[in-house]
Amino acid sequence: MARASLLPVMMVLLMGPSVVPGSGGGKKPPPAPHFLAQEKSECRFINGTQQVRFLYRYIYGRQEFVRFDSARGDFEAVTPLGEPDAKYWNSQEGILREYRSYVDRFCRHNYEVAEQGRVVGRKASPIVSISPTKEAPTSPNTLLLCIVTGFYPLEVEIQWLKNGQEQKEGVLYGEELRNGDWTYQTQVMLETKPEHGDVYTCQVEHASLEAPITVQWEPRKSDSARSKVWTGAVGAVLGMVFVVVGLSLYRKKKKATPIQPPSALID
Repeated sequence: MARASLLPVMMVLLMGPSVVPGSGGGKKPPPAPHFLAQEKSECRFINGTQQVRFLYRYIYGRQEFVRFDSARGDFEAVTPLGEPDAKYWNSQEGILREYRSYVDRFCRHNYEVAEQGRVVGRKASPIVSISPTKEAPTSPNTLLLCIVTGFYPLEVEIQWLKNGQEQKEGVLYGEELRNGDWTYQTQVMLETKPEHGDVYTCQVEHASLEAPITVQWEPRKSDSARSKVWTGAVGAVLGMVFVVVGLSLYRKKKKATPIQPPSALID
Protein backbone atom coordinates (compact mmCIF):
# COMPACT_ATOMS: atom_id res chain seq x y z
CA MET A 1 0.00 0.00 0.00
CA ALA A 2 1.43 3.38 -0.94
CA ARG A 3 2.05 5.78 1.88
CA ALA A 4 -0.42 8.62 2.03
CA SER A 5 -0.09 11.98 3.66
CA LEU A 6 -2.32 12.50 6.68
CA LEU A 7 -5.43 14.60 6.34
CA PRO A 8 -5.53 17.76 8.42
CA VAL A 9 -7.37 16.89 11.62
CA MET A 10 -8.34 20.43 12.54
CA MET A 11 -8.15 23.84 10.92
CA VAL A 12 -9.06 26.86 13.04
CA LEU A 13 -9.79 30.34 11.74
CA LEU A 14 -10.56 33.30 13.96
CA MET A 15 -12.18 36.24 12.22
CA GLY A 16 -13.09 39.67 13.53
CA PRO A 17 -11.87 43.19 12.77
CA SER A 18 -9.71 44.69 15.48
CA VAL A 19 -9.99 48.31 14.20
CA VAL A 20 -13.21 49.98 13.14
CA PRO A 21 -12.67 52.75 10.56
CA GLY A 22 -13.93 56.15 11.61
CA SER A 23 -14.00 55.34 15.29
CA GLY A 24 -11.66 58.22 16.01
CA GLY A 25 -10.64 58.85 19.58
CA GLY A 26 -14.05 58.42 21.06
CA LYS A 27 -15.51 55.41 22.81
CA LYS A 28 -14.20 52.04 21.77
CA PRO A 29 -16.77 49.97 19.93
CA PRO A 30 -17.78 46.62 21.43
CA PRO A 31 -15.52 43.77 20.38
CA ALA A 32 -16.58 42.03 17.21
CA PRO A 33 -17.82 38.44 17.57
CA HIS A 34 -15.39 35.64 16.78
CA PHE A 35 -16.33 32.55 14.83
CA LEU A 36 -14.64 29.18 14.89
CA ALA A 37 -14.25 27.17 11.68
CA GLN A 38 -13.04 23.56 11.93
CA GLU A 39 -12.50 20.52 9.75
CA LYS A 40 -12.32 17.18 11.56
CA SER A 41 -11.57 13.72 10.19
CA GLU A 42 -12.68 10.54 11.93
CA CYS A 43 -12.11 6.82 11.36
CA ARG A 44 -14.32 4.14 12.90
CA PHE A 45 -13.18 0.52 12.97
CA ILE A 46 -15.17 -2.68 13.58
CA ASN A 47 -13.27 -5.98 13.97
CA GLY A 48 -9.96 -4.40 13.12
CA THR A 49 -10.07 -3.21 9.50
CA GLN A 50 -12.86 -5.52 8.34
CA GLN A 51 -15.36 -2.65 8.51
CA VAL A 52 -14.05 0.90 8.24
CA ARG A 53 -16.05 4.09 8.13
CA PHE A 54 -14.52 7.47 7.26
CA LEU A 55 -16.14 10.79 8.28
CA TYR A 56 -15.01 14.29 7.41
CA ARG A 57 -16.89 17.06 9.21
CA TYR A 58 -17.07 20.78 8.47
CA ILE A 59 -17.96 22.94 11.49
CA TYR A 60 -18.68 26.66 11.69
CA GLY A 61 -19.61 28.56 14.83
CA ARG A 62 -19.49 25.30 16.87
CA GLN A 63 -22.10 23.70 14.62
CA GLU A 64 -21.48 21.02 12.02
CA PHE A 65 -23.05 22.04 8.73
CA VAL A 66 -21.80 19.52 6.15
CA ARG A 67 -19.98 16.17 6.19
CA PHE A 68 -18.63 13.42 4.01
CA ASP A 69 -19.65 9.91 5.11
CA SER A 70 -18.04 6.92 3.41
CA ALA A 71 -21.05 4.82 4.43
CA ARG A 72 -23.11 7.04 2.06
CA GLY A 73 -20.33 7.68 -0.43
CA ASP A 74 -21.10 11.38 -0.79
CA PHE A 75 -21.49 14.67 1.05
CA GLU A 76 -24.47 15.32 3.30
CA ALA A 77 -25.82 18.70 4.42
CA VAL A 78 -26.37 18.71 8.18
CA THR A 79 -27.90 22.22 8.24
CA PRO A 80 -29.26 24.49 5.49
CA LEU A 81 -25.91 26.30 5.52
CA GLY A 82 -24.24 23.18 4.11
CA GLU A 83 -26.71 22.50 1.29
CA PRO A 84 -24.90 24.55 -1.40
CA ASP A 85 -21.54 22.96 -0.54
CA ALA A 86 -22.93 19.42 -0.47
CA LYS A 87 -24.67 19.94 -3.81
CA TYR A 88 -21.55 21.31 -5.49
CA TRP A 89 -19.10 18.73 -4.11
CA ASN A 90 -21.41 15.84 -5.00
CA SER A 91 -21.40 17.11 -8.59
CA GLN A 92 -17.59 16.83 -8.76
CA GLU A 93 -16.63 13.23 -9.49
CA GLY A 94 -12.95 13.91 -8.78
CA ILE A 95 -13.69 15.20 -5.26
CA LEU A 96 -15.94 12.25 -4.50
CA ARG A 97 -13.34 9.79 -5.78
CA GLU A 98 -10.65 11.39 -3.60
CA TYR A 99 -12.74 11.35 -0.38
CA ARG A 100 -13.88 7.78 -0.99
CA SER A 101 -10.24 6.70 -1.24
CA TYR A 102 -9.50 7.96 2.28
CA VAL A 103 -11.04 4.80 3.76
CA ASP A 104 -7.90 2.99 2.59
CA ARG A 105 -5.36 5.79 2.19
CA PHE A 106 -6.08 7.41 5.56
CA CYS A 107 -7.96 5.03 7.90
CA ARG A 108 -6.57 1.60 7.04
CA HIS A 109 -3.08 2.99 6.45
CA ASN A 110 -2.90 4.65 9.87
CA TYR A 111 -4.42 1.61 11.54
CA GLU A 112 -1.51 -0.45 10.25
CA VAL A 113 0.97 2.20 11.44
CA ALA A 114 -0.62 2.15 14.90
CA GLU A 115 -0.61 -1.66 14.95
CA GLN A 116 3.09 -1.76 14.09
CA GLY A 117 3.74 0.74 16.87
CA ARG A 118 1.94 -1.61 19.30
CA VAL A 119 -0.86 0.85 19.91
CA VAL A 120 -3.50 -1.51 18.55
CA GLY A 121 -3.72 -4.64 20.70
CA ARG A 122 -1.62 -3.09 23.48
CA LYS A 123 -2.48 -4.23 27.00
CA ALA A 124 -1.33 -2.96 30.39
CA SER A 125 -2.33 -4.62 33.66
CA PRO A 126 -3.94 -2.52 36.41
CA ILE A 127 -2.42 -1.80 39.81
CA VAL A 128 -5.03 -2.02 42.61
CA SER A 129 -4.93 -0.55 46.12
CA ILE A 130 -7.45 0.27 48.88
CA SER A 131 -7.44 3.51 50.85
CA PRO A 132 -9.80 3.75 53.89
CA THR A 133 -10.87 7.03 55.45
CA LYS A 134 -13.48 8.12 58.01
CA GLU A 135 -16.50 10.02 56.74
CA ALA A 136 -16.32 12.17 59.91
CA PRO A 137 -14.49 11.77 63.24
CA THR A 138 -17.74 10.94 65.05
CA SER A 139 -19.37 8.96 62.23
CA PRO A 140 -19.49 5.15 62.38
CA ASN A 141 -19.25 4.98 58.57
CA THR A 142 -16.02 4.44 56.69
CA LEU A 143 -15.25 5.37 53.07
CA LEU A 144 -13.27 2.67 51.28
CA LEU A 145 -11.61 3.85 48.06
CA CYS A 146 -10.49 1.25 45.52
CA ILE A 147 -7.81 2.90 43.34
CA VAL A 148 -7.10 1.25 39.98
CA THR A 149 -4.25 2.71 37.89
CA GLY A 150 -2.08 1.97 34.87
CA PHE A 151 -4.51 -0.16 32.82
CA TYR A 152 -5.11 -0.29 29.06
CA PRO A 153 -7.45 -0.65 27.19
CA LEU A 154 -10.11 1.46 28.83
CA GLU A 155 -12.72 -1.24 29.56
CA VAL A 156 -12.46 -2.42 33.18
CA GLU A 157 -14.90 -3.99 35.68
CA ILE A 158 -14.58 -3.17 39.38
CA GLN A 159 -16.67 -4.68 42.18
CA TRP A 160 -16.81 -4.24 45.94
CA LEU A 161 -17.42 -7.41 47.99
CA LYS A 162 -18.24 -7.68 51.68
CA ASN A 163 -17.63 -11.13 53.14
CA GLY A 164 -17.83 -12.50 49.59
CA GLN A 165 -21.11 -10.74 48.72
CA GLU A 166 -21.21 -8.05 46.01
CA GLN A 167 -22.11 -4.60 47.34
CA LYS A 168 -24.34 -2.34 45.25
CA GLU A 169 -25.63 0.16 47.81
CA GLY A 170 -23.26 2.94 48.82
CA VAL A 171 -21.03 2.37 45.76
CA LEU A 172 -19.92 5.39 43.72
CA TYR A 173 -17.94 5.05 40.47
CA GLY A 174 -15.42 7.69 39.48
CA GLU A 175 -14.58 8.83 35.96
CA GLU A 176 -11.84 7.15 33.96
CA LEU A 177 -8.89 9.53 33.61
CA ARG A 178 -6.09 9.45 31.04
CA ASN A 179 -2.56 9.25 32.42
CA GLY A 180 -0.88 10.58 29.28
CA ASP A 181 1.05 7.34 28.63
CA TRP A 182 -1.76 5.36 26.94
CA THR A 183 -3.01 4.12 30.32
CA TYR A 184 -5.99 5.02 32.49
CA GLN A 185 -6.90 5.32 36.15
CA THR A 186 -10.18 5.29 38.03
CA GLN A 187 -11.61 5.00 41.55
CA VAL A 188 -14.63 3.24 43.06
CA MET A 189 -15.82 4.25 46.53
CA LEU A 190 -17.82 2.20 49.03
CA GLU A 191 -19.53 3.83 52.01
CA THR A 192 -20.04 1.22 54.73
CA LYS A 193 -20.19 0.59 58.47
CA PRO A 194 -17.48 -2.00 59.09
CA GLU A 195 -17.56 -4.33 62.08
CA HIS A 196 -14.82 -6.45 63.57
CA GLY A 197 -14.41 -9.61 61.52
CA ASP A 198 -15.72 -8.18 58.23
CA VAL A 199 -13.57 -8.68 55.13
CA TYR A 200 -13.90 -6.20 52.24
CA THR A 201 -12.56 -7.05 48.78
CA CYS A 202 -12.00 -4.89 45.71
CA GLN A 203 -12.16 -7.16 42.66
CA VAL A 204 -10.90 -5.96 39.26
CA GLU A 205 -11.38 -7.70 35.90
CA HIS A 206 -9.52 -6.52 32.79
CA ALA A 207 -8.58 -7.81 29.35
CA SER A 208 -4.90 -7.87 30.35
CA LEU A 209 -5.56 -10.33 33.21
CA GLU A 210 -5.97 -14.08 33.08
CA ALA A 211 -7.76 -13.96 36.45
CA PRO A 212 -9.30 -11.07 38.43
CA ILE A 213 -7.14 -9.09 40.85
CA THR A 214 -8.48 -9.07 44.43
CA VAL A 215 -7.26 -6.81 47.22
CA GLN A 216 -8.68 -7.22 50.75
CA TRP A 217 -9.17 -4.86 53.67
CA GLU A 218 -10.24 -5.69 57.26
CA PRO A 219 -11.31 -3.13 59.87
CA ARG A 220 -9.05 -2.68 62.88
CA LYS A 221 -9.89 -1.33 66.31
CA SER A 222 -9.43 2.39 66.61
CA ASP A 223 -6.90 4.06 68.90
CA SER A 224 -9.66 5.03 71.34
CA ALA A 225 -10.90 1.46 71.47
CA ARG A 226 -7.38 0.16 72.09
CA SER A 227 -6.94 2.81 74.79
CA LYS A 228 -10.10 1.63 76.53
CA VAL A 229 -8.88 -1.96 76.38
CA TRP A 230 -5.53 -1.01 77.94
CA THR A 231 -7.25 1.06 80.62
CA GLY A 232 -9.47 -1.88 81.54
CA ALA A 233 -6.49 -4.26 81.60
CA VAL A 234 -4.44 -1.95 83.84
CA GLY A 235 -7.42 -1.52 86.19
CA ALA A 236 -7.87 -5.27 86.44
CA VAL A 237 -4.16 -5.77 87.25
CA LEU A 238 -4.22 -3.09 89.95
CA GLY A 239 -7.34 -4.63 91.42
CA MET A 240 -5.64 -8.03 91.64
CA VAL A 241 -2.61 -6.42 93.32
CA PHE A 242 -4.79 -4.85 96.00
CA VAL A 243 -6.59 -8.15 96.58
CA VAL A 244 -3.31 -10.07 96.96
CA VAL A 245 -1.84 -7.48 99.34
CA GLY A 246 -5.02 -7.46 101.44
CA LEU A 247 -5.09 -11.27 101.71
CA SER A 248 -1.42 -11.31 102.68
CA LEU A 249 -1.90 -8.78 105.48
CA TYR A 250 -4.96 -10.64 106.69
CA ARG A 251 -3.08 -13.95 106.89
CA LYS A 252 -0.14 -12.39 108.74
CA LYS A 253 -2.46 -10.81 111.26
CA LYS A 254 -4.28 -14.09 111.84
CA LYS A 255 -1.02 -16.00 112.54
CA ALA A 256 0.29 -13.45 115.12
CA THR A 257 0.22 -14.50 118.87
CA PRO A 258 -2.73 -12.86 120.61
CA ILE A 259 -1.96 -10.48 123.51
CA GLN A 260 -2.90 -12.10 126.87
CA PRO A 261 -5.14 -10.03 129.14
CA PRO A 262 -3.58 -8.97 132.55
CA SER A 263 -4.13 -11.25 135.57
CA ALA A 264 -6.84 -10.36 138.03
CA LEU A 265 -5.62 -8.61 141.22
CA ILE A 266 -5.75 -10.73 144.38
CA ASP A 267 -7.10 -8.96 147.39
